[in-house]
Amino acid sequence: MWWCVGLHFHQPRSPCNIAQPTTNLLQSGPSVKPPATSVLSWSRLPRNNGPAAEKMKSPTASFRSQPGRRPSISSRLSFAVSHAESGEAIGATVPAQVQIAEEIAEIKRYEDFTTIDWVQDAAREQARRKAKQRRAAGLYAQGQTTWRHRLSQTYDAAQGWIVVTIIGAAIGLNAAFLNIITEWLADIKLGHCTTAFYLNENFCCWGEDNGCDRWHKWTGFGPINYFVYMAFGTIFAFISATLVRSFAPYAAGSGISEIKCIIAGFVMKGFLGFWTLIIKSIALPLAIASGLSVGKEGPSVHYAVCTGNVISRLFTKYKNNASKTREILSACAAAGVAVAFGSPIGGVLFSLEEMSSYFPLKTMWRSYFCALVATAVLSAMNPFRTGQLVMFQVKYDRDWHFFEILFYIIIGIFGGLYGAFVIKWNLRAQAFRKKYLSNYAILEATLLAAGTALLAYPNVFLRIDMTESMEILFLECEGGEDYQGLCDADKRFWNIMSLITATVLRMFLVIISYGCKVPAGIFVPSMAIGASFGRTVGIIVQAIYEANPTSVFFSACKPDEPCITPGTYAFLGAAAALSGIMHITVTVVVIMFELTGALTYILPTMIVVGVTKAVSELFGKGGIADRMIWFNGFPFLDSKEDHNFGVPVSQVMRSSVVSLPASGLALSEVEELLVDDKYQGFPIITDSNTKILVGYIGRTELRYAIDRIRRERPMSPSARCLFTPPPPANSATSVSTTVTMNMDSMSSTSIDFGRYVDATPVTAHPRLPLETVMELFRKIGPRVILIEYHGKLAGLVTVKDCLKYQFKVEAEENPKDDQHIIEGQEQLWGVIRRASTWISDRILSASRGRIRLSGQFDEERPRNRGGAILDGDEDVGDEGVEMERRQS
Repeated sequence: MWWCVGLHFHQPRSPCNIAQPTTNLLQSGPSVKPPATSVLSWSRLPRNNGPAAEKMKSPTASFRSQPGRRPSISSRLSFAVSHAESGEAIGATVPAQVQIAEEIAEIKRYEDFTTIDWVQDAAREQARRKAKQRRAAGLYAQGQTTWRHRLSQTYDAAQGWIVVTIIGAAIGLNAAFLNIITEWLADIKLGHCTTAFYLNENFCCWGEDNGCDRWHKWTGFGPINYFVYMAFGTIFAFISATLVRSFAPYAAGSGISEIKCIIAGFVMKGFLGFWTLIIKSIALPLAIASGLSVGKEGPSVHYAVCTGNVISRLFTKYKNNASKTREILSACAAAGVAVAFGSPIGGVLFSLEEMSSYFPLKTMWRSYFCALVATAVLSAMNPFRTGQLVMFQVKYDRDWHFFEILFYIIIGIFGGLYGAFVIKWNLRAQAFRKKYLSNYAILEATLLAAGTALLAYPNVFLRIDMTESMEILFLECEGGEDYQGLCDADKRFWNIMSLITATVLRMFLVIISYGCKVPAGIFVPSMAIGASFGRTVGIIVQAIYEANPTSVFFSACKPDEPCITPGTYAFLGAAAALSGIMHITVTVVVIMFELTGALTYILPTMIVVGVTKAVSELFGKGGIADRMIWFNGFPFLDSKEDHNFGVPVSQVMRSSVVSLPASGLALSEVEELLVDDKYQGFPIITDSNTKILVGYIGRTELRYAIDRIRRERPMSPSARCLFTPPPPANSATSVSTTVTMNMDSMSSTSIDFGRYVDATPVTAHPRLPLETVMELFRKIGPRVILIEYHGKLAGLVTVKDCLKYQFKVEAEENPKDDQHIIEGQEQLWGVIRRASTWISDRILSASRGRIRLSGQFDEERPRNRGGAILDGDEDVGDEGVEMERRQS
């Protein structure tokens, strides 16, 4: 292998043997042993302050045996394989091993914000397959194969497709209902249907283009309608933010950044849980209908992945295997985009281009099938009763002209500049929100909705829902609906002014709204901004042509048909803005093609997206999702970036490592180390003088083993601890199946923790280039890499260490003076506080002391439960944990 030079799995006789690590992971003890953890730099993250924390404070409360509980299939299979290889009898030790496996899994349920060790997970999957093969071979040899066994084999082989089908159908149904509810809530702000209150304007006036008598505004007086519009929007935002804040804080935002990290192996307990799915599905239509400049396409990916996680956990094959679950989550991300844009192929490409760091052919087929099922169910539901999967789906039957490429380039430049501008200022708004407004999430969302309604209602393109506005802007003028005189030549100037105003205001509202604590995406707002700008360009070009129809520049135009179609410019503007904000290319082209079905506009779309990509790269790599990962400090190595640091890993590694000798350490000394929770794992060495590397043991496994012994019998603090891993299966020495204790007297007790030691940790040479080490973290996914020089422990390195060095180098190359930004934030916060104080005093005076708002800013302290991301984490049970059981 290309990385054998300077790197190997710790194995004395075969440093570059790739096949041996998996075998030894099974032979060093029961295969249910969790992966080795590392001295992670983020181990100081606050612990949960809910029931999970109580169980962690009192380990024995969670680690009690459950003799009546049926062992999981994966535990029994992996245990059977490990002991079949060592030639041991299984029957007598199965209950003890299953108990150990379940109790360690119970502990790891509450270890939030850690990473999955993909090396260990691959070993578990290989153990499952090997056990399955051995069992089948034994049954065939004995002639005991029955129809039940064959049916079980068939079910196991088809289980992946069954799960994907169920998930795709659930995502399609959810998307259809959310579309129907969102459209009704958005229209109810403007009026109601007199024949049936539950119908939105389109269904109430079915078959009529410009409204009907059955649809009535709330009153005949404009200012009152203005107030009703603001009131509905404010109430919707308040309810949405309250639901998110009270029941599922992780339901806020888009979720794409976090899902990228989860698919890469970062554990965020509750982010893909059942309650997050329910609250996201309820709060998303409310947030969209409130008028906030947020979209539903990003949250569609989140609720789709939540759906996949919740359903897949019902199947043991996926509940206990992180790599299998990663396939499902990648497929769900594709289905989420597919139902959001009516673009199944675009969804698959989005999952490949943006979401997944590991995307083999098998995952692509899963994603394709899941997106196909979800789109088919959505099409069968037909939520708009037009056959369209999304409201802004259009058809173009006209061709384009080569002279229009000049204007396409202008649109592409706008897309790149828009993306760079919004990313920069939105990150500053996020920093201000995180520093000053984190305690006022509900109030912030409510005021944003009220302010958005106040600004949006006077503008005819901001007043309506963004998807509806895109549908209007995409349409051709001939034979289509003429919204507010958009196609009238005598209203051209006012339309241009309205569109420019809508573009500028929407851009400002997106900057301050994206990131507030309601379900909020940025896809559709960006597309709406690009559509309004593109339509502006199209109207201007159309006016120029009508003023100079005989010009040589327009010689390609045919005299008997319209030359310029402004709707296509709006369509291309939407593509440019989406590409600029997300930094995706092929996905945007395919999505736009599937939206229009026009082969003739593939080349213009490619030109626009290519120009946008070139302009965006001038201002930095990575779209808004990548920058949010950086902003939140998630341990994610982006495969899109190429680095050339030119330094060995020895300059990045942590050389001061707390290690454990293989023998001689007293139990009291080990417990002292475990008191300090900043250590997530410990390298095992022969002794402090030689420092010959023996293996690695995780903090969780060590804590569990000690607690298990103390429950069984009292132990002396002076008992000696042994950390020598058991010999391979082909050795004459048998493998220990429990924690062994050799006692001549209580004072001379020795405890053998060898079965919990990972004898084959991933190791590297100190002179191995840092770029290669980062590539190893991406490709094989270990949690920690130990640095070994001539068999001796020299240090260790984690993903966080690599990212710290990367940020340090980037900061040195591009020094920034943020002092003026900090001062500006403090001044803005001072203005906000003074304004709030003035308003509260006026209300206090007007109500004669009966209504008092002052002090509410200090009293509205939400329940901060210790989470470091999105203002806390959820106190959820088994249904709200996405991959915590799959860490091992």
